Amino acid sequence: MKIQILGSGCAKCRLLEENVKTAVKNTGVSAEVGKVTDPEQIIGFGVMMTPALVVDGEVRSSGRVLSADQVAQIIAPDGNR
Repeated sequence: MKIQILGSGCAKCRLLEENVKTAVKNTGVSAEVGKVTDPEQIIGFGVMMTPALVVDGEVRSSGRVLSADQVAQIIAPDGNR
C-alpha cells in the first residue's frame, strides 16, 4: 500500500503524517508512507485544501487532520482495526 500526505509541511500536515504512521504501526499494514509538498503535484490530485491523505492514488481526505483511528479505518483490512 502506498500512502501519501499532501501538504506544504505545516503543523497540520506534520500531525497528519504522525497519525498515519501511528495507524500503520497499530494496524500492522504494510505501507510506504511519503509526503508530497510540490504544489503542482498536489493540484494534480485535484486537491485544493491540505492536508490531504492519498491511499494507493485515491484521495481519501482533504482539508482536515484525521486521527490515527480514522486513518486506521481507511487503511486496515476489515477485522484488523
